[in-house]
Amino acid sequence: MPELPDVTVYVEALRERLLGHTLTRALIRGPFLLRSTHPPVEAAYGRKVREIRRIGKQIAVGFEDEVWLVLHLMIAGRLHWKAVGAQPAKPGAKEMPGEKKSPGVKKTLGARNSLAVFEFDNGALALTEAGTQHRASLRMAQGEEALRELSAGGIEVLSADVGAFTAVLQSANHTLKRALTDPHLFSGIGNAYSDEILHRARLSPVALTQKLKPEECARLYEATRATLMEWTERLRTDAAGGFPEKVTAFRDGMAVHGRYGQPCPRCGAKVQRIRYASNETNYCAPCQTGGKLLADRALSRLLREDWPRSLDELEALKKR
Repeated sequence: MPELPDVTVYVEALRERLLGHTLTRALIRGPFLLRSTHPPVEAAYGRKVREIRRIGKQIAVGFEDEVWLVLHLMIAGRLHWKAVGAQPAKPGAKEMPGEKKSPGVKKTLGARNSLAVFEFDNGALALTEAGTQHRASLRMAQGEEALRELSAGGIEVLSADVGAFTAVLQSANHTLKRALTDPHLFSGIGNAYSDEILHRARLSPVALTQKLKPEECARLYEATRATLMEWTERLRTDAAGGFPEKVTAFRDGMAVHGRYGQPCPRCGAKVQRIRYASNETNYCAPCQTGGKLLADRALSRLLREDWPRSLDELEALKKR
C-alpha cells in the first residue's frame, strides 16, 4: 500500500501537472470504485484544480467551489499520467522527464486493470489496480468539513513533537506494530515503513506501547521521523521530476521489510518474519528482540513446544 512517502511524491507530481488545469470528464469502469455520490463526479467537470493535498494515505484533489475528489489507492492501486501529445509547449517551458503522450482515454481505460481515467485539458490521469479484490476507492466531498470527515484522525508525525507522539502512542495498550499502522493514531504509516521504523528504533514489533520507557518512546519518535523523511527524499530523487511509476512496498535499500532470510544490514543476522492473514512483519531478532524469535501464528501452532526460541535453535531445527 502506498504510504506517506509514496503518497507525498504522488501529490508533488500531481501538483506540477494539474494545478490550474480543468477536468473535462471522468470515465469510471466499475461501480465498486465510487463510494459516495454527493456531490456527483460530474460536479468537478469544467472546474480548475486549486489544491492537491495528502490526507493520511489518500490523495485529495480540490477543484473550484470546494469540490473535492479523493482517491485511496489501498494495497494495489496506482496512478499513471499521460500528457496530451498534441498540445504545443509554452515558450520557454521545459519538457517533463519521463512524460508519456496520451494514447487516448478510451484506450487507457481498456487496460484490464484500469479502474478510471480522469481527463484534463493537458492530459489524462489513470487509476489502475492489480488483482481482483477491488479495494481502491473514489470519494467525492463538498467543502472542508466534508473533507475532514474522510480523515481517520491520526496525527502527522512530521509536524508533531515528541510529547504529542508519546501521548498518542500510549493512549491505548497495543503492540508497536499495531499502533504505528493504526490510521486513527498515526497518519500515513503502513506495513512497510512500520517495519523500517521499528528496526531503526531497535524495538520489537510486539512490544506493548504502555510498557515503553520514556527513552524508548523518544527513540521511536526520532526513528519514525527519520525513516519517513529519508524515504520521501529517496523516492523524490528516484522520480527525478517525472511521474512516479515504480510505486511498490518492496524497495532496494530497505533494512528488513520484504527481506526475510536476507542479512540484516546492521548485524548480519537473517531477517525473520511473523505472518498473519495476507500480511507479514519483518524484523531482526538480535537488533530488536534480544535474539528471541517471535512466534509465527501458523508455525507456532503446528510446532507448539518445539517452536524455536532463538536463531541457534531455528538453525538446528532446519538441520533435522
